[in-house]
Amino acid sequence: MRRPLLILAALLVAACGATQPAAPNQGSGTSKVNAGVIAIVDTAPIHLGKAKGFFTEQQIDLTITPVAGGAAAVSGAVSGQFQFAFANTTSLLTAKQQGLDVKVVANGVSSTGEQGNDFSAVLVKPDSPIRTAKDLAGKKISVNQLKNIGDTTVRASVRRAGGDPSGIEFVELPFPDAPAALQNGQVDAVWVVEPFVSQAISQGARPVAWNFADAAPDLTVAMYFTTGTTDADLTRRFTAAMRKSLEYADAHPDEVREVLKTYTEIAPEVIAKIYLPKWPVEVNRASVQTVADLALADGILNDKIDVSALIP
Repeated sequence: MRRPLLILAALLVAACGATQPAAPNQGSGTSKVNAGVIAIVDTAPIHLGKAKGFFTEQQIDLTITPVAGGAAAVSGAVSGQFQFAFANTTSLLTAKQQGLDVKVVANGVSSTGEQGNDFSAVLVKPDSPIRTAKDLAGKKISVNQLKNIGDTTVRASVRRAGGDPSGIEFVELPFPDAPAALQNGQVDAVWVVEPFVSQAISQGARPVAWNFADAAPDLTVAMYFTTGTTDADLTRRFTAAMRKSLEYADAHPDEVREVLKTYTEIAPEVIAKIYLPKWPVEVNRASVQTVADLALADGILNDKIDVSALIP
């Protein structure tokens, strides 16, 4: 999470005052809601839920606005642009530590917990001398954002394999640029999520760690959240629609793959092959606390965080 963006968001709130709850449409009793959501595999349930009418059932007229990442999602929610948004666990923990008024309303996405069958991996070139996560110690590894969930979970993989992660040099690279950086030797290894895991493996890259699966059993990777200014009844209805969407997506992987074609630019042939995450209805609170404790040990967080302050 980038501190300047969050500080700016807090200043915007101070300048503009509290945001207003989403107003019902005239004569319909339906609330207009704008949700800030990254257009990636992880967020398939909210798109599927909208298509299936789960939000309409809760009298919510949902607009899904694409955002670049967790920092934009948090700043948009805190400034009042979004009533709800999606961000990864570390971004939300960092926002809470900085005093921002964010609270989780629903699970977002979770690791499968299965080695060799998850949507996040650390990859190396096929001829790399790196054979296991332990060998990543002291190497240069790309992550999409420094001091975030990538750093934390990659270090967890190295520790679990008996290595010392303290000497790893993390390099910030967008996921789409990582496979080329690996091929040209710019980095020793890359951390990527789907669809880039499958794309890189198809080009010869070799997985040496499944970092989300290593970090904690059934890791909660990201969550949907709001701020304290959002109307409580609207929050209840959004949460109900989101829970139904998660349950449906988890039980209907073929429909997930179809809905991915509607809001991502992933090629259909890649969508057919990617590793899908899990979408349990409940947040794995223990895994969130594990991420908080790991981030504290790694210096990404400055203070110990009790996750009950983030997850009511």
